[in-house]
Amino acid sequence: MSGHSKWHTIKHKKGAADAKRGKVFTRIIKELTVAARAGGGDADTNPRLRTIIAEAKSVNMPGDNIKRAIRRGTGEEPGVSYEEAQYEAYGPGGTGVIMDVLTDNKNRTVGELRHLLTKWGGNLAETNAVAWMFNKKGYIVVAKAQTSEDALMNAVLEAGGDDVQDDGDHWEVFSAVDAFQAVLEAVKALGITPEAAEVSMVPQNHIKLEGKAAQQMVKLMEALDDHDDIRHVWSNFDIEEKEIEASLA
Repeated sequence: MSGHSKWHTIKHKKGAADAKRGKVFTRIIKELTVAARAGGGDADTNPRLRTIIAEAKSVNMPGDNIKRAIRRGTGEEPGVSYEEAQYEAYGPGGTGVIMDVLTDNKNRTVGELRHLLTKWGGNLAETNAVAWMFNKKGYIVVAKAQTSEDALMNAVLEAGGDDVQDDGDHWEVFSAVDAFQAVLEAVKALGITPEAAEVSMVPQNHIKLEGKAAQQMVKLMEALDDHDDIRHVWSNFDIEEKEIEASLA
């Protein structure tokens, strides 16, 4: 099972605790604001905004919070202005790490990310130093208990997806970025609730980690995930699931 899928799956199990801390709400509010600023406040004409509103509703965010965040983005209400940025890093064992952020202060965010990376055996890298190790794709993780391979494969291919891969207890669904929304809607139409669904940086190859490097990698990923400015973090590590869970315990 790839590190990519395992991390999403274990994060999904932790999701309820994250939501209680307000981490999920904080991230979604930032994304709503940025999406509305970039493409306007009408979800019918702004696909990115429509996707984030659906995510907000899926975690039971109050409608007033959604509206306020959108109005801040369109300038109808005062609020903090966020910038999007992407940073690259080397993690333990020579792994590549890509961090997608939303921040109101890039200098502060870079300083904090550098601190976390140094603490857990990594370091910031130049632009494109590790990005070449990844492909940008639509990525959906589905528990096998929810559907058969044939039903999922048919729905995915009809919607314009690329592939469904067997990953132990899960199916991994891949698509081109521009087909992601259609594929996600086709998967949900089967009555499936995906454990992960995002436009993702998918590793071309994985780097196997064990022992200290594996423990450092898990701690680094957890610290980055918990950082308020991080929207997504991706890496090409491969660690045994039991070792990930032990490090998070």
